[in-house]
Amino acid sequence: MYLKRLELFGFKSFAQKTVLDFPGGIAGIVGPNGSGKSNVIDAVRWILGEREAKNLRGAKAEDLIFAGTPKRPRMGMAQVSLTFDNSTGFFPVDFKEVTVTRRIERDGNSQYFLNKSEVRLKDIIDFFAKVRLGTRGLSIISQGSSDLFVRATPEERRAMIEEILGLRQYQLKKHEADRKLKNTAANIDKVKAMIEEVAPHLRFLKRQTAKWEKVGDLEKELKEMENTYFANKLRELQEGVKKFDPEIKRLDDAMAEKRKEMEGLRKDLAAIENAKPMKDGMGDLRKQREKLLQERSTIEQELSKMEAKIEFLNSVVASERVDLRAGELLTALEEVRDILGKLLREQNLETFRDELRAMHEKVSKMTDRSSKQKGEIQDLKAAKDALVKKLAPIREELAALATKEDESAKGYEQFNADFKQAFERVEKKKEEINRLDTEKNRLLFEIERVNLRKQDVEMQLSQIGRTMAEMEALAKNPPAVDDLVALERKMLRLRGEIAGIGDVDHALIKEAEETEARHTFLATQLVDLEKAANDLEVLIRELEEKIDKGFHESLAKINEEFDKFFSMMFGGGKAKMVLEKPDLKVREEVEAAMDPEMKVHEKETEDLESEKLRQLGIEIELSLPRKRIHGLDMLSGGEKSLVSIAALFALISVSPPPFLVLDEVDAALDEKNTKRFADIVKNFSEKTQFLMVTHNRATMEASSILYGVTMEEDGVSKVLSLKLE
Repeated sequence: MYLKRLELFGFKSFAQKTVLDFPGGIAGIVGPNGSGKSNVIDAVRWILGEREAKNLRGAKAEDLIFAGTPKRPRMGMAQVSLTFDNSTGFFPVDFKEVTVTRRIERDGNSQYFLNKSEVRLKDIIDFFAKVRLGTRGLSIISQGSSDLFVRATPEERRAMIEEILGLRQYQLKKHEADRKLKNTAANIDKVKAMIEEVAPHLRFLKRQTAKWEKVGDLEKELKEMENTYFANKLRELQEGVKKFDPEIKRLDDAMAEKRKEMEGLRKDLAAIENAKPMKDGMGDLRKQREKLLQERSTIEQELSKMEAKIEFLNSVVASERVDLRAGELLTALEEVRDILGKLLREQNLETFRDELRAMHEKVSKMTDRSSKQKGEIQDLKAAKDALVKKLAPIREELAALATKEDESAKGYEQFNADFKQAFERVEKKKEEINRLDTEKNRLLFEIERVNLRKQDVEMQLSQIGRTMAEMEALAKNPPAVDDLVALERKMLRLRGEIAGIGDVDHALIKEAEETEARHTFLATQLVDLEKAANDLEVLIRELEEKIDKGFHESLAKINEEFDKFFSMMFGGGKAKMVLEKPDLKVREEVEAAMDPEMKVHEKETEDLESEKLRQLGIEIELSLPRKRIHGLDMLSGGEKSLVSIAALFALISVSPPPFLVLDEVDAALDEKNTKRFADIVKNFSEKTQFLMVTHNRATMEASSILYGVTMEEDGVSKVLSLKLE
């Protein structure tokens, strides 16, 4: 695993996107003062989880975003990404390459990403703690902090050592477990208080509901009786219905057979009906006969009229035999007219002339009518003869039609006889089917009576708050019973006994049940919380043991390396790291933590003392060659830097981190010690990657790649790279 790439965008003086690739080994960052070299170190510290702006040389988080220059506008956000090669599986994730990104905006919104998946800051800190990286140890030494290990307090030195040993992840887990344990203890106290509050009320409710406990037993017994009674009753009714099924099936089969037979008889009836003599033919004969009769009647009426008219005319002619005499008279009259004409011409006899003319006309008319009547009699006799001839064939045709009608009537009578027999057979079969249907209806009526009894049972169940579905399930295999009547009497007696106890206050019982359920729930929660507290205490003890064991086992190895590097840096002398003296300090803190009014158990005192012992810091004991200096306060600035550098190399010898970031750590060293420092760094670069800001030539020469940081007129840092073979 190694640091592969660092990307900056909008972070401090790096306004534009800047990428620094690290091939491994030592990467040196050089440049003039104020060009932005240390901003690279701040970016690494920030992405590892630094939350304090002052540790990043800023007053507030907004100071991390490029603030702008007269030639470039300010940025709205800052983003830094670190990319690691994880082909060896050093990081506990299933990725060959791991990229951690942190972003901040001017509104204060901050985001963290692990391979583009958003995570929390806590997740980032835990993630780096597992690989021995953090912001409080020696993984990053900022500018002016080359003597950081010497200047730190004993407790801070211990924290630095634990972080570079990879024990910080256990410390974080322990702190989290401590926090959970405190919360659990607080919850336990709350639950105990609630139990103490609920318990008296629960005892009161139990006393109130004790008299109804017997009711519960009686109701249980009654329910069992009801189950037995109604299940057997329902089973009896179900069997009563089933016994009719075979008879109904028999009747259905018989009716089906009869209907089949009736269908055949109906077909026979239909065939006879289809062979029925055509009523239309009889109708035609009848119509034809009626038509002939009408014609005969008409002709006979005409004949009667003619005969009457002939007879009348004959009588008229006989009575008026004056035809000849009228002619003679007419002749005489004509003669008289002539005579009188002459007279009239001579005399004015107009009246006589008019009368004479009228007499003449009358005689003329009488003569003409008599002649006409004789001709009419002759015509009527001729017409009569014609009608008599016309009437003869009609009478013959009527006789033939009468014969045909007689024959048709006889065929129709035979059809009626056959149709009647077939119809009677169909009706007889209907009666048979009706008898069977009546028998079936009688059985269905019996079934309906059973169903009514079943409905009565259902009503009884409803009255006692039970359901038919429940009893139908029990009726499949009902409990055995000898006498249902006796069982019913017992049920009635038991109901009376329950009624005699009085009405149950269901609200009070419900309250008692709810209170008891709450008490049980709280008790269960208390057990769970106490178990969780015990588990947390076990976890804390295990973590403490793991931290103590890892710390003390590594401290001996660290001291060996520390003494070796100390001698190398100072050309002799001795140095080692030791725990603080515990006696007085621990006793004072234990006594201060104890309540003077309470008697603390001896085991609790021992646990508190053990906790304080685990919190003891690290002191440094040393002796310089050719000097009588035994304390850190008497060291010069360069000597403090050398001690810190010796401690740093001692720590990375025992537990090498993935990389170290050093900002002008060699600034306080002379040329000789700078050369020595560069050689040591070069040796360690085979296991640990270094990212160093430096001004020293020896350190630059040890680097495998150099990044030069410059700042142009626009106030933006820019990077140039140079690979050194």
